[in-house]
Amino acid sequence: MLNPSDIMETINMIREEHLDIRTVTMGISLLSCIDSDIDKACAKIYDKITGYAERLVPVCDQIQSEYGIPIINRRISVTPIGMIASACPSADITKFAKTLEKAANELGVNFVGGYSALVQKGFSDGDYALIESIPRALAETDHVCASVNVGSTKAGINMDAVKMMGKAVKMSAELTKDRDCIGAAKLVTLCNAPEDNPFMAGAFHGVGEPDCVINVGVSGPGVVKCALEKAGDCSVDQLADIIKRTAFKITRMGQLVAMEASKRLCVPFGIVDLSLAPTPEVGDSVAHILEEMGLEHCGACGTTATLAMLNDAVKKGGVMASSHVGGLSGAFIPVTEDAGMIDASRDGHLTIEKLEAMTSVCSVGLDMIVIPGDTPTEVISGIIADEAAIGMVNSKTTAVRLIPAIGKSVGDELSFGGLLGSGPVMAVNTASPAKFISRGGRLPAPLQSLKN
Repeated sequence: MLNPSDIMETINMIREEHLDIRTVTMGISLLSCIDSDIDKACAKIYDKITGYAERLVPVCDQIQSEYGIPIINRRISVTPIGMIASACPSADITKFAKTLEKAANELGVNFVGGYSALVQKGFSDGDYALIESIPRALAETDHVCASVNVGSTKAGINMDAVKMMGKAVKMSAELTKDRDCIGAAKLVTLCNAPEDNPFMAGAFHGVGEPDCVINVGVSGPGVVKCALEKAGDCSVDQLADIIKRTAFKITRMGQLVAMEASKRLCVPFGIVDLSLAPTPEVGDSVAHILEEMGLEHCGACGTTATLAMLNDAVKKGGVMASSHVGGLSGAFIPVTEDAGMIDASRDGHLTIEKLEAMTSVCSVGLDMIVIPGDTPTEVISGIIADEAAIGMVNSKTTAVRLIPAIGKSVGDELSFGGLLGSGPVMAVNTASPAKFISRGGRLPAPLQSLKN
């Protein structure tokens, strides 16, 4: 029997505490579209995406209207295009990006992820061509997101790819400097990338996934903060329990939406990703959760410990609520997308070095960080290598999404609008790692990779 107090609590979460379904993402395999003729491959890709996802936006609109649950984004993820491009590596690979853009415009989705390459152990011809094409592909499209997985616990870190990605990030910013360097905001470099992640820019449809699948990403930092506010003075283990119970409720709502979307679209349900993905709106901040636990400012001593507890409690609550929790599931710390982190970085309480420490215990990594536009490419590569090493050694997903603010320096600001937010240019240690980065090769996998 439905409990009226539970119903009212959920309504209040949606109306007052910014609870939402951040994304319903349809994953689509493009393996059947491989063709040595790139034009034929693009035609197959367009037909398959528009055929499978024809009803994605209308169905999401119906569910939102019937249940009163906000669904913020409708997205598509596809098989890493580097695999598809392997059949035609000498062609103009950006044709694939333009095909994805055309499909996105036709369907009305917010983003398409999967202009990607998985190169943790080495390159195929298609992977190499795709990485080199990323800056132009992102500059010439609005809805396409790119990602490259450069490392894993099992394979180690492809340092040649790390070097290439430093250049790709810088060039992506350069080619879109008239649009606040938005190209770099749609590009993420990963280690241990999950194959079922519904969140951009790192979403792609893994080769072990079904031909088509529905993955849902839920977000509710405001709900967790409000629950902690009501708790008052209590012990740390009591705080953890409150977060677990709150995460359970949030995940159940995501499960409901995922099952409904799966049924109406006649597509298998994949996973619910319970990630506390913040927004620039007041009351929807992961940083403010950490401050509610007892920090004067996010970035203070104790920030990594509070974030570790939050991430762990969110995951534990989520797995109790659904048998299919996946993706990233935990706490995100994207600087420009989080009102509390924007303020903390402006005030100097939050530095890149502190953020790097926090990435050892959060769900992702160094995310949406604006850096000076004159940052050398080898420094960007060095930051990527450091973050990949944290992921590799700790058997977790880590990522880097840096935005070099071309023509701007520390203290200036970039503004993207919408969920991407805005933020100050943060200082970077520019002592050169150039010699290390130029060595190339593969950083060996750690001993804990030998688990067979």
